[in-house]
Amino acid sequence: MAALFRGYRNFYKRSNKHVELSLVSYRSMASKTPVGFIGLGNMGTPMARNLLKHGYPVIATDVFPESFKDLQDSGAQILDCPAEVADKADRIITMLPSSPNVIEVYTGPNGILKKVKKGTLLIDSSTIDPAVSREMAIAAEKMGAVFMDAPVSGGVGAASLAKLTFMVGGVEEEFNAAQELLTSMGANAVYCGQVGSGQVANLLYCYFLAIAVSPLATTVKIP
Repeated sequence: MAALFRGYRNFYKRSNKHVELSLVSYRSMASKTPVGFIGLGNMGTPMARNLLKHGYPVIATDVFPESFKDLQDSGAQILDCPAEVADKADRIITMLPSSPNVIEVYTGPNGILKKVKKGTLLIDSSTIDPAVSREMAIAAEKMGAVFMDAPVSGGVGAASLAKLTFMVGGVEEEFNAAQELLTSMGANAVYCGQVGSGQVANLLYCYFLAIAVSPLATTVKIP
């Protein structure tokens, strides 16, 4: 699978000419500065909890108040909307259900980009359309921020145990700077190329996994 990612990354670099922005120098690189987290569902909550376990102060929000009580009890600060999180943190992770949710959280009336600070690193771990990832990267760049797509493989169990694999698309310098953060939530972080390539790599992974599993499924007898 690593070879697949490397091959895809080389192809993607040749075929995608979008110029990406690196703003590592603008960001506070103290490892335990606050981290924003938006999307506290079945995956987001254990991911945010692992950040707390590694000593990161977490500033979070979710549209469903009942979803953040446990995280709040664990020490996270809960705010009312994504814009408020963006005002308080210069590294923000989003874990959302779909492309429309991502668009709303980033560009909506109370979205991240309304109050994002220059140099903020935005890491989206949602599984969405690669084109939407690229759109969000362009919108973030206009505000002086940096966007990376970082979908994950592994389910709720892997999220709880910090065993996720992140497939990351974005500026490589930003990926290198974010590795400590990512490996607080997962076992592996794989650089796949430019923005959107993490989403495509994740789709390829799911595709080949389905091919591998389907012959086994045909041999299973249902009682």
